[in-house]
Amino acid sequence: MSKRSPFLTTFTALLLAGCTSGPDFVKPDKPTSTAYTPEALAPQTSSATGPGGAAQTFVPEKDIPGEWWTLFQSQQLDTLVREAMQANPDVDAAQAALRQARENFFAQQGSLFPTLSANGSGQQQLASPAAQGQVGSGTIFGVTAASVNISYAPDVFGGVRRQVESKEALAEVQRFQLEATYLTLTSNVVVAAINLASLQAQIDATKGIIAILNNSLSVVRRQFDLGGASRADVLAQEAALTQTQATLPPLEKQLALQRNQLMRLVGRTPDQDRGESFDLAKLKLPQELPLSLPSTLVEQRPDVRAAEAQLRSASADIGVAVSNQMPQFTISGLLGFTSGGIATMLMPGTGVWSVGLGIAQTVFDGGRLDSQRKAAIAAYERAAAQYRGVVLSAFQDVANALRALQADADTLRAQVAAEQTAAASLRLSEQQYQLGAVNYLILLNAQQTYQTAVINRLRAQAARYSDTAALFQALGGGWWNRNDVDPKSMGKPSRFTLPPVQDIRLPRAGH
Repeated sequence: MSKRSPFLTTFTALLLAGCTSGPDFVKPDKPTSTAYTPEALAPQTSSATGPGGAAQTFVPEKDIPGEWWTLFQSQQLDTLVREAMQANPDVDAAQAALRQARENFFAQQGSLFPTLSANGSGQQQLASPAAQGQVGSGTIFGVTAASVNISYAPDVFGGVRRQVESKEALAEVQRFQLEATYLTLTSNVVVAAINLASLQAQIDATKGIIAILNNSLSVVRRQFDLGGASRADVLAQEAALTQTQATLPPLEKQLALQRNQLMRLVGRTPDQDRGESFDLAKLKLPQELPLSLPSTLVEQRPDVRAAEAQLRSASADIGVAVSNQMPQFTISGLLGFTSGGIATMLMPGTGVWSVGLGIAQTVFDGGRLDSQRKAAIAAYERAAAQYRGVVLSAFQDVANALRALQADADTLRAQVAAEQTAAASLRLSEQQYQLGAVNYLILLNAQQTYQTAVINRLRAQAARYSDTAALFQALGGGWWNRNDVDPKSMGKPSRFTLPPVQDIRLPRAGH
C-alpha cells in the first residue's frame, strides 16, 4: 500500500470540502408593522357628484393587476401606456443593463472551470558554424512544437463562488431596476394624461368664465349709459375680465409642456404629437383599491427588492475579501510534442508533459488585504442602512397616498359644494344687479368667487385620479402579474462554445 504525502492528503480534503469563506447571506427580517398610519383610516373615502367623485373602498390584500391603468377604462390611455412600454428609451436602456449584468454573471461562472488552451509553434533556426567549431555556411534546422495546456485554480475557500454570488445578485439588482423603470414609466404616463385632462378642463372653464365676464361687462356698460353705474364700475369689470384673460396663456403653456412630456414618455418627439386628448368625465375612478400588508409590500416594491439584492452582493463581497487572505492554489498541466519538423512530430520520443501544483500565501502586504476585508464589511453595513432607508421610503409613499386619497376626497366634496353655492350666488347677484337691488361690488365678488370655485373643483377632481395612480405605484404596480423582462435580456451561459467566425480576426499577410 503506497503512502500518500501529508500535503496531498490535506489538499485533497480541502478541495473536497469546498468551504465558502465569509458570511452566508440572510434575508432581512420582514417589517412587524401592521398598518401605515398611527390611527385606523376609514375603510372608504367620501363621495361627491361629478367626475372623480365616486367613493373608494380599500380592500386589504387585494392583488394588483399587472395592467392596473386599465381600471380607468380608457382605451386611449391603455394605447399610450403600451406605446410607452415599447418605445421609451429608458426601457431599452434598462433591458440592456440587465443583459450586461447577466453576461457578467455568466462570465464569472466561467472562473469555476479549468482553462484549456492549445498552443503551436514552428521555427527555422540557423546554427552558426563558428559556434560548432566548423567552417562553412552553418546548419539550418527546424523546431516544431504543439501542446495542450490546462490551468485550474481550485476554489478551495469559496472565493470564486462568492464572486459568482455577487455577480448574480448584481444581475438581480438590474432585474428589479428594470421593473422600477416600467413602474415609473406607466405611472408617469397615467399622471400626464390626467394632467392633460385637468388643464384642458381648466382652459375650457376659464373661457366660459371669460364669456360670463364679457356678458357682465355689457350689462355694466348699459347701466353706465343709463346712469345706473359709475365709470369706476365699468373699469373694475374690465379689469376683472383682463385679469381672467391673463390666466389663459399660462394654462395653455402648461398644457403644451405637459403634451411635450407625454411625447417624451411614449418615445416621440414633440412634432409627432397626434393630438391625443383626455376628458376627466370619461375616465372611470376605480372604486376598489388594494391595500397590501407591510410585510407584503417589501416583496412587491421593485426598489426594495433591488436594495435587498444589493445587500446580498455586498455580503458576498465580504467572502471574496476573506478568501483573498487565504492560500491560493493553482494546478497546471501540459501535454504535447516537440520535434525537428511536422513530419517527425508524432514519432516516438517527441512527446512532452508536465504537471504542477502551486501554492501562494501573502505573508506581508502592509495590511492591504485586511483593509480590503474591513472595507467590504463597511460596504455591507452601508448597503444594510440603505435597505432600511428604502423600506422606510416605501412605507412613507403608501402612507402619503392613503392620506391623499382620504383628504382629497373630502376636498372634492367641499369644492363641489362650494362651486354650487358660488354659482347660485352669481346667478342671484346678476339678477339683483340688473334690477338695481345690489351694488356692483357684490356682483364682482360673486364672479371672482365662482371663478375660483370652478378651477379648484377641477383640480380636486384631477387629484383623485392622480392619488389613485400614486397608490398603485406605491404598492409596486403589479409587475409580478406581467412579463416585462425580454427573454433575451436573461441570456444563457455558453461555456463550451467557440467565438463566432465573424468575431475572429486573423492577421493579414505583410502585417
